[in-house]
Amino acid sequence: MKKITIAIDGHSSCGKSTMAKDLAREVGYVYVDTGAMYRSVTLYALHHGIFKEVRGEGQEVRDVIDEEALRQQMPNIQISFKFNAETGCPDTYLNGELVEDKIRTMEVSNHVSPIATLGFVREAMVAQQQQMGKDKGVVMDGRDIGTVVFPDAELKIFVTASAEVRAQRRYDELKGKGMEANFDEILKNVQERDYIDSHREVSPLKKADDAIELDNSHMTIPEQKEWLMERFKEAVNK
Repeated sequence: MKKITIAIDGHSSCGKSTMAKDLAREVGYVYVDTGAMYRSVTLYALHHGIFKEVRGEGQEVRDVIDEEALRQQMPNIQISFKFNAETGCPDTYLNGELVEDKIRTMEVSNHVSPIATLGFVREAMVAQQQQMGKDKGVVMDGRDIGTVVFPDAELKIFVTASAEVRAQRRYDELKGKGMEANFDEILKNVQERDYIDSHREVSPLKKADDAIELDNSHMTIPEQKEWLMERFKEAVNK
């Protein structure tokens, strides 16, 4: 059976990673979570003082990225994935350190979109992603996989769901891990990320012309798996 490249794009917290992980495991492909890569860069920036607190005219405090400092540090940021036999999924490593749980916190969620809008960050991540997928047999999910990273992918899926459904999923995921979670804060974060992801100048979130759209707001995970497996079989047999 020929190997293909599978690109799964869509909004945050719509289950892309779960779908992609399950499919990769079922068909024996390599899974790459590109969202985890941008979260890893964000974690690096938070730990290396690259976010600076700035006080606005109304005295509100906000974090601003020191872009030049981050640009200089990008060659030092290497992200890799190692299969975890216990979970059956790959874990994310930042410069050799396991960061799978650290990159899933609300602190990282609240800072990742501004990092992901930076052209030099995306350029570095896309180069790493294309290297990971050069031999095909890969399932990759993110925001611009079918439009920028692998525009020639044989199967492209664009996943969406309502903001409320996605916030509830994120809330349940965090609570399931024993982490603090506030539904209203998560919903606000989801809506803000949707706007930033769709309006950024570099590689905005958009559906590729040849992508198949899936609204999974009211689908169970088994239903999604069955739907995606059918699309995979169709693409492989073309």
